[in-house]
Amino acid sequence: MKPTSAPPSLSLPDPVTPPRGVLAQVRTFGRMIKFSHTVFALPFALAAAAMASRTHALTWPRLGAIVVAMAAARTAAMGWNRIVDRHFDARNPRTANREIPRGLVPLRTAVALVLLSSAIFIAVSAYLGPLCLALSPVALGLVLGYSYTKRFTWLCHLVLGFAIAAGPAGAWIAVTGGLAAPALWLMLAVTTWIGGFDILYALADRGFDESAQLRSIPVRFGVKGALWISGGLHGVTLVALVFTGLSGGLQAIYFAGLAVIAGILVWEHSILRPSDLSRLDMAFFNLNGYVSVAFLVATLTDLWL
Repeated sequence: MKPTSAPPSLSLPDPVTPPRGVLAQVRTFGRMIKFSHTVFALPFALAAAAMASRTHALTWPRLGAIVVAMAAARTAAMGWNRIVDRHFDARNPRTANREIPRGLVPLRTAVALVLLSSAIFIAVSAYLGPLCLALSPVALGLVLGYSYTKRFTWLCHLVLGFAIAAGPAGAWIAVTGGLAAPALWLMLAVTTWIGGFDILYALADRGFDESAQLRSIPVRFGVKGALWISGGLHGVTLVALVFTGLSGGLQAIYFAGLAVIAGILVWEHSILRPSDLSRLDMAFFNLNGYVSVAFLVATLTDLWL
C-alpha cells in the first residue's frame, strides 16, 4: 500500500538529560511502559487465578508470583515496543514526546530493562511449575513479537489481544497445572476485548500509520468500518464472558456484573462517531478500565459470597 501523503514535517523536542535519582528514574520508566495500563490485563489474570482456586489451592506466595510474572512480561513487552518503534514514535506528533525519542531513557537502558524483565519472567515461571516454564518462551515470543505486526498485517489488534489473553491463561495454568474450558473462554473474551479497544486507540494514529505504511484496521477499513468491527468484537467479548461464567459454574452476581460490563461497552461505543472522535481518550482508557475492574469485582464477589 502506497502512502497517500508524505509524513508530516515535525519540529521534534530536543533530547534532554536523563533524570537523576532513583525515584525520578522509576517514574520515567513507569511512563515509558505505561504502568497505568496494567489495569487492563491484571484484573483478568487475578480473576482467572481466583476461579481456578476453587479446585486447586492458591497460596499467597503463588498469587504474588503470578502478579510478578504479569508485571515482568508486561514490562518486557512495553519496553521492547518502545525500542522497536522508536523511529516511528519520533516522527508521529502524538508520540514524539515519548521517553526514548526525547532521550529521557537511553536505548541501552531500555534494552537492559527488557532483558532483566524477561529473565525475571522466566525465573518466576520456573517457580510456578514445569508447564509455566516450558511455555514462558512462547509467552515472551507473543508479547515481544506483537510490536512487529503493524508492519505487515491489519490483524495486529487481535495479535495484541491474544498476547495479553495469555496472562489469564498463564494464571490458570499456574494454579492448576493445565487449562480448562473457563480459561479458554476467558482467553477469547480478553482477545476480542483488547482487540476491539485497540482498534479505537489506533483511530488516533490513522493518518500517520497510512503515511508510514503501517497496517491497522482503521487504515484498512476507514473510521466507520473500524468502529463497526470494534463493536462486533466487543459483542463476541460479551458472549465469551457468558460462556466463561457458565462453564465455570458462576452464579447470579457474576452475571449481574456482566450486565454492568455490557452497559459500559455500549456507552463506550455510543460516545464515538465517525465525525466526532473527541472522546476517544475516555472511551479507550476510562471505560475499559471500568470493564476490567467490574469483571474482577463481580467474579470475586460471586466466588466468595
